[in-house]
Amino acid sequence: MKKNAVYAINNNFIRYNVVGHSMQTITSGVMSCLRIIVAGVALTFVTEVKAQYDVLFSHYYDMETSFNPAAAGKNPKLNITAAYAMDLAGFEHNPQTAYVSADMPFLFLGGTHGAGAQFMSDKLGLFDHMRISLQYANKQRLFGGELSIGVQASLLSEKFDGSGLDLEDSSDPAFTSSEVNGNGFDLGAGIYYKRKQFYVGVSALHLTSPKVELGEVNELQIDPTYYLTAGYAFKLRNPFLTVMTSAIGRTDGVAYRADVTGRLVYQNDTKYMYGGLSYSPTNSVTALVGMKIQGVTLSYSYECYTSGVNPGNGSHELFVGYQIDLNLVKKGKNVHKAVRIL
Repeated sequence: MKKNAVYAINNNFIRYNVVGHSMQTITSGVMSCLRIIVAGVALTFVTEVKAQYDVLFSHYYDMETSFNPAAAGKNPKLNITAAYAMDLAGFEHNPQTAYVSADMPFLFLGGTHGAGAQFMSDKLGLFDHMRISLQYANKQRLFGGELSIGVQASLLSEKFDGSGLDLEDSSDPAFTSSEVNGNGFDLGAGIYYKRKQFYVGVSALHLTSPKVELGEVNELQIDPTYYLTAGYAFKLRNPFLTVMTSAIGRTDGVAYRADVTGRLVYQNDTKYMYGGLSYSPTNSVTALVGMKIQGVTLSYSYECYTSGVNPGNGSHELFVGYQIDLNLVKKGKNVHKAVRIL
């Protein structure tokens, strides 16, 4: 049986076009139709339109493993992160995403490696997307810095609740009036290089272009998505202040998005706080604030769309991070501690 191809009228087509990534203006009429699009057109038979599948977090600079497996274990610490994002606040069936990850470096056969695991749940209307990923990165010294090459294996779980559809013709085979779900296997890969205050990374997700079967007549095809990210930390005359800059761009060959972020960071012993702005051309402006309390990093961002959405209907995002120091001294080397003689 030939299945209907569920391409763009799913999670990220709605997010990508209605949230202002390609539309110049959004009228109140379009926004009122959002409920219908999300809840009622999610399984429309579309054969040519394609869309970006992945969520892009405002705190991408602290969540690099969410799109680049080579970033796993980039710091000599156990790194635990969690985030919650709510897009288009105030609208029914708006996107909501939860994310949890952990990564760390380790020594094996005389070399340094990285490992990571993550879980993401993305909900939009009648769609539920879930992803569980395992990551591995091999690290080598290069030009005074560290080059990492990473791979990622993911299990995808997709669910669509067709019982929430209000259809005039319930006999249309392109639609389903019941709950359908399916699973798929996915692969990703990336390269990450860091040296002192500079870093750059290139990665690709969904290299297998997985097709997830949803019931007997529909399937969801996910196209590869490519990422490019870079950043630099500028030290100021004040030793407690640093300007952290970062940028990211992604594309699936059809649509694209780019973000440029700048943060002023204050760090003095255990005190850590920052404020910053992020700009995505033709899309949005995002304000970011963060601090560290008892070793836990807490951050909040609000994204205000520049394409016609009411400022009060932007996107909220919360980020929590915690790091645990690791002892990665290679065997055969002595560990020396400084001793102060009074």
